[in-house]
Amino acid sequence: MYRLMSCLVTCLYGVSVNAAEVDSYTGREVASVDVTSSLNALINDRLAQGVANANDRDASLLARLNGKPYCDETRLYDELRKALFQSHTASLGLKGFNLDLQLRQALAGRSHAVPLERSIYRDLGYLDAFSVNFKKLSELVRVKGRYVGLDKFGHFFAQGWQYFELTSSEEGTLNQALNLGWKQEQGRYGYLTTGIFSYADLAANFNGWRFWNRVLLHNRDPIGGFFDNLFLRPYVSCEFSVIDSVRAGALVYHWRYRGGFDISDFIDGAWDEANNCNSYRTPEIREKVVERIVQIRPDYACPLEPSACIEARQKYGRYTSQVLHQDCQFAELWTEGKK
Repeated sequence: MYRLMSCLVTCLYGVSVNAAEVDSYTGREVASVDVTSSLNALINDRLAQGVANANDRDASLLARLNGKPYCDETRLYDELRKALFQSHTASLGLKGFNLDLQLRQALAGRSHAVPLERSIYRDLGYLDAFSVNFKKLSELVRVKGRYVGLDKFGHFFAQGWQYFELTSSEEGTLNQALNLGWKQEQGRYGYLTTGIFSYADLAANFNGWRFWNRVLLHNRDPIGGFFDNLFLRPYVSCEFSVIDSVRAGALVYHWRYRGGFDISDFIDGAWDEANNCNSYRTPEIREKVVERIVQIRPDYACPLEPSACIEARQKYGRYTSQVLHQDCQFAELWTEGKK
């Protein structure tokens, strides 16, 4: 019996360790320092590093060997992911969760950490939320005036890549990618491990797809208007290299990082779980969590900022129902109720 329980715990831990939660209510205003510029600088540095690594391994060596122009997109995406996640591999491991941990360290002193025992999840037992009881909650930061859990950036880059990789196949569509996110929240990233379905995670995932699409910009931005797409430029381009061509004795093209990553192009109030409300696996779990929220905010209502949801609905358009909780979709009702 003991061995059976040990095996069960190990298996559950294995699927749950990548699922992190954040308390978006307790001490919310403590995260008052906006970290947008610091975050942008960190990501731009890592993207530039990834492009440089792709060129080091491809442009000079392979052009010399093959005597032909060379810009390998697969290599580029691999090196970008390695650089972003500071990993030796592009795919193996808990990329999103590891990035969450890296950002906690990089933004130490400017993010707000809440211990589980003082959080809105303190009453959830192992049967309610196995993963929540196994590791520290993610931390809250202020980005472009929005309060966001650092776990959302793991979703943005890691699950966003999963979305993008799926749509890169001939059969894959964006709707299929969005459905994948739903299944993950209903399973190992949500109900199965934390007891919580996070619509804010889905918003971050979707914007992650937009980021990866922007790298080379082979497809238009699905939520950008005509003029938005007209002036949109890729982060990376394939360009002729005079120096490498001379060295290789052949025409050589290499990747150039054009810069310009700005998280402000992607983040919005729907990344905030206090606005884009969570759903819970059981009424009992919801009751435990809401009871603690009400102790902090007696006038509790989700969305906390209805205007953020109204803006998000305008942004996501026909994808609204796939990334916003129902209460966030119909935020006007909360706005009218507060008048």
